[in-house]
Amino acid sequence: MTVSTDRTAAGDPTGPSALEPTAFSGDEILRRTLRRHAAGVTVVTVPGPAGFTATSFTSVSLEPALVSFCLGVTASTLPPVQAADRFAVHVLGTENTTLARQFARSGIDRFAGVPWAESPDGLPLLDGVPAWLTARVTLRQRVGDHILVVGEVEAGGGHGQGPALVHHDGAFATPVPLPSP
Repeated sequence: MTVSTDRTAAGDPTGPSALEPTAFSGDEILRRTLRRHAAGVTVVTVPGPAGFTATSFTSVSLEPALVSFCLGVTASTLPPVQAADRFAVHVLGTENTTLARQFARSGIDRFAGVPWAESPDGLPLLDGVPAWLTARVTLRQRVGDHILVVGEVEAGGGHGQGPALVHHDGAFATPVPLPSP
């Protein structure tokens, strides 16, 4: 692969090129880079009830239908996540910002005042979210300072309306459609 180091092409004819490496540690480079990456905001729940706000949710495969999320090994919700054979992921919209903040806080009852119902298999399902799905755990593995959890999708629902809630540059935001070219 060829990478241009032409400073004029990078938009700054006098300053350092954006392509020059920085002197930061790997974890700082990752933090700085991911601040520029907008990620969808979800709440993951497991029986207990227990749950947490996550931006690490992603699809893994369509055949079979697999999804994943990661959770820090020091998280207070790690024990119930480790014990669960199923999980639910709730994709949040902008109307769910308070919910996202509540499930991101430590040391509180995250379900206090939150409307939810228990599914037949014991999963807490949050009301009023644009989309949710449930999955059966197929893999749980430590990766660095996190646990990677993969699950096969079993069910889903939600009202499917409204703009998505994203996390970008340390704050909640919403995507804005760009005009077509």
